[in-house]
Amino acid sequence: MELRDIEIFLTLAEELHFGRTAARLHVSQARVSQAIKVQERRLGGALFERTSRTVRLTDLGERLAKDLRGGYDSIQSALAEATASVNRPSGTLTLGVMGALGHELHSLTEDFTARYPACRVQFREIHFSDPFTYLRRGEADMLLVWLPVAEPDLTVGPVLLTEGRVLAVARGHELAGRTDASMEDLADHPVLTAGRDLPEPWIAAMVPSRTPSGRPVLSSGPVMKTFHEVLTQVAAGTGVAPLNAHVVRYYTHPGVLFVPLRDAPATEWALVWRTAADTAPVRAFAEFARATGTRAMR
Repeated sequence: MELRDIEIFLTLAEELHFGRTAARLHVSQARVSQAIKVQERRLGGALFERTSRTVRLTDLGERLAKDLRGGYDSIQSALAEATASVNRPSGTLTLGVMGALGHELHSLTEDFTARYPACRVQFREIHFSDPFTYLRRGEADMLLVWLPVAEPDLTVGPVLLTEGRVLAVARGHELAGRTDASMEDLADHPVLTAGRDLPEPWIAAMVPSRTPSGRPVLSSGPVMKTFHEVLTQVAAGTGVAPLNAHVVRYYTHPGVLFVPLRDAPATEWALVWRTAADTAPVRAFAEFARATGTRAMR
């Protein structure tokens, strides 16, 4: 007896209705009838008694259903486990993060590896000056970067973290004594630049070319490549720099103060990966992170 025929027989033994059996198995009612007739001819006896109103198992059918059920369930369980093992993530997942953000993901990655013990997560530091190259060179499987990301070869996954923003200024700067600053202040002071080779919508989300009222924002100094270069240039008075608020907790510099930007949009940090490299570990981590939900950083 073929496995499909066993499935048809056992389903009909449960439903005792040809129409419901066909609908449940997504086959035609004629296919169900044919399968049962073939088995009855092979066994030399009726498996079901049929009337115009009812269908019930014969004694032969009762015994066969009882004998087949355990074996069929074992086969289905083995097939399900084999399928799961193929799709179960394993190996090392490399996650690119900027600076201290790896610490913010520590509990998430611990929970993920507890759920998938054959999969290990390792962090790789990336820089805002060229983040997507790490993905495209295969040096990272996923990135955690701020939105928006509109690269045609990349998939944007769930948002993991949100936070506010601050303005980094030199200790002697005129904004240093204020309790907060505005995005409009960017038009009145030179702003350090990360260069214009980056995707414009992405870098403009952090360092806009104009203020909300439309006033131009003037860049200053050399192109910044790393966060520590930013702090060094800010301390030297070269310019000011909009940054994400987590820097207040993780970084200090003797010549730099962080002033809250009261009207800056919130930063959303999301997972991003190459669409062509949608592997089992990548899918599993993205799904696990999505189920965990977004967390606001304080």
